Amino acid sequence: MKLFAKLLFSAVTAVALIGVAGTAAAQEAPDALVKRISNEVLETAKSDKDIQGGNLKRITQLVEEKIIPYVDFERMTALAVGRYWREATDAQKQQLQTEFRSLLISTYAGALSQVRDQKVEFSPLRAGPTDTDVEVRSQVIQSRGEPIQISYRMEKLAAGWKIYDVNVLGAWLIEAYKGTFASEIGKGGIDGLIKTLSDKNKQLAARGTVKPK
Repeated sequence: MKLFAKLLFSAVTAVALIGVAGTAAAQEAPDALVKRISNEVLETAKSDKDIQGGNLKRITQLVEEKIIPYVDFERMTALAVGRYWREATDAQKQQLQTEFRSLLISTYAGALSQVRDQKVEFSPLRAGPTDTDVEVRSQVIQSRGEPIQISYRMEKLAAGWKIYDVNVLGAWLIEAYKGTFASEIGKGGIDGLIKTLSDKNKQLAARGTVKPK
């Protein structure tokens, strides 16, 4: 169930390369946006047999359609890479974003195959009308076990609100990856990190299906 929570971050996890979903989304409040996306993803996962069976291609399609347009993956990747981001070329930055995006989708995809009767509740948003950086707090309610706390850090861009970090059970996603990325860069440079991410993604893609952990 902890994995389910993490991909409910993939009820908002991913990469921004598809663009926003129109004027209505741009005008949506940040908490309303996350609530809508979460409910859409949950309802689809509950009724789709391919997703329930762990079909990686179908899960990736759902994430691409419902989640990716609302994530600032350039900022998310830059924060995870840390100070080394300034040293990367434009080509390396694009590769890092692409590989990190694929890793997150594949790693947490097993969560969606676990969706059965879960629902998400949101806390009142603590933000002023002029705030451009907010935290949206929620919890996943399940029939067994304690609620799972999930928070989203969001920024307001010209195109609308975007997610750039997710906290699951007290751990922020960016911090969780920052140490690992720094270690890989220390051993093989930025290209070494890209290769490590690429190799891992190839292994995950070769499976075709994902299993809940």
